[in-house]
Amino acid sequence: MFEHIHNVVQNHAVLFSASILIVAYIFIAAEKISKVTIAILGAGITILLGLVSQLKTIDGALNPDYFINFVDFNVIFLLVSMMIIVSIATRSGMFNWIANELLKLTKGHPKLVLLTLGIFTAVTSAFLDNVTTVILIMPVTFFIAEQLEINPLPFLITEIFSSNIGGTATLIGDPPNIIIGSAAGFSFMDFIKELSGVVGVILFVIVLLMMFIFRKSLVANSDKMQTVANLDNSKTITDIPLMIRSAVVLVLVILGFVLHDVTHIETCITAMLGASVLLLFEKPKDILCDVEWNTIFFFIGLFIIIGGLEASGGIYLMAQWILKVTQGSETATSMLILWASGLISGIIDNIPYTATMAPMLSEIQKTMGSDYTYPLWWCLSLGACLGGNMTIIGAAANVIVSETSAHKGYKIEFLKFFKYGFVTILISLIISSVYIYLRFLI
Repeated sequence: MFEHIHNVVQNHAVLFSASILIVAYIFIAAEKISKVTIAILGAGITILLGLVSQLKTIDGALNPDYFINFVDFNVIFLLVSMMIIVSIATRSGMFNWIANELLKLTKGHPKLVLLTLGIFTAVTSAFLDNVTTVILIMPVTFFIAEQLEINPLPFLITEIFSSNIGGTATLIGDPPNIIIGSAAGFSFMDFIKELSGVVGVILFVIVLLMMFIFRKSLVANSDKMQTVANLDNSKTITDIPLMIRSAVVLVLVILGFVLHDVTHIETCITAMLGASVLLLFEKPKDILCDVEWNTIFFFIGLFIIIGGLEASGGIYLMAQWILKVTQGSETATSMLILWASGLISGIIDNIPYTATMAPMLSEIQKTMGSDYTYPLWWCLSLGACLGGNMTIIGAAANVIVSETSAHKGYKIEFLKFFKYGFVTILISLIISSVYIYLRFLI
């Protein structure tokens, strides 16, 4: 009986692997069951059905379909290491100190506060993960809004948009970029070179748009503004030695990322070394509690599920379908991936979407060559990362801000956010389309 089931599965491997992935997508989008549970369960079923192998070797030779081979540990170790570094650095109060100093420069003018919070969130999100960034900036935001006696929602919505835009600029800014960088072999500087310019333009346009949209809410009297201008920031740094250690390690790690093309040391190794140095001065048990293990195991499960589709040949079929629809046109394929990624990532989690698309682009690269595929990777990055701005559930940072804001008595309504988010993503994708065309396709 088991042999019969195994034969049926092997004869229809694409159908079974695709079904597991689609069902997983549906449950992840529904948010009724924890997404890490869905990913691990799906991975277990994928292995159990034999869509990927349980055996490391066959007849003494390494098995290419061994399920561990499909887990991208460059992504896993980079994520864990950066989470450790950020967790330790945050404990010193250094990021809040920087934010407060910047806010003091605004003299309490609400429009300048919104501009400053937007830029600070975007720049910070380029080097820290988006969730950490918004968690850091939200207490400052609520404090400032309370001092100015104005609604914090314009600031919070701008921060959501800025975090997703800023995270698009670098390899470590957003998980989809980490997946893309590992799959395509792109370095930290490749992302800076190809995306930082267009991301800067998009950020500038969107923040100005938010200043215009919320202009009537961004008004405060001079006494309240003076309070913000005179913020006491002397006690924000809680541990000076820790702050110095963290700042030095963070700078050296980023420098290591920048010098990757010279040193040829993988980004995950650089991050692991930085995290290890900081852990020498800490109790690992306390720090490792701050690592988002749910996210890490979600990635691992997802990689195995998608590995099943890849091993069965389903990824290859998807790649051939894309090329058939676009008739091999590089421009048509680029625009299709950019806009589809942007719109789909606004509805479903951009991590599973990118994890599915990355091996598909690798298949296209095998058929069409690296020169043809090069702009497609950047289309995937821009679409997947920027798409998170479309809905309040489009990215993890959106959900965190929404839940915290509601708890504070300021609910961000789904349709109201969608109204701003749709305009934001539309403008972002138009700017991205022009950039991709002018940069790569003419």
